Amino acid sequence: MDLVYQKEIHVTEEHIDKNHHVNNVQYVHWVEEIAGEHWDSLKHKTEFAEFAWILVDHHIQYKKQVFLHDVITVKTYPKPPEGIKQPRKVEFYCKDKLVVDSDTLWVLVDLKTQKIKRLESDWLDNIFEES
Repeated sequence: MDLVYQKEIHVTEEHIDKNHHVNNVQYVHWVEEIAGEHWDSLKHKTEFAEFAWILVDHHIQYKKQVFLHDVITVKTYPKPPEGIKQPRKVEFYCKDKLVVDSDTLWVLVDLKTQKIKRLESDWLDNIFEES
């Protein structure tokens, strides 16, 4: 299995702000949404299916504007863990051009104990070897 998860988003009125382009806050929502969808598609392959990812840091660079009726392709993939933090990249493309670039850091939390789980550095390899 490929590390990359992607989907298309059709820009509608609800995504547009008073400046007539996709609202910056909307991108943060999409970052969280696609990361959650990706995890939901993989968690059954792990021992952490009952755990949740919590976003602890995000950096977004806006490169180009996106407008009503545009179609965005969103791609995300995890990067190697950094201690207790799991980096994730999220990229937004419109008409094959990178329009928004996001680097995020997440921690995995045991929902029963509310404790952060430190993952082994190769934990991603284990998931994708089984695919």
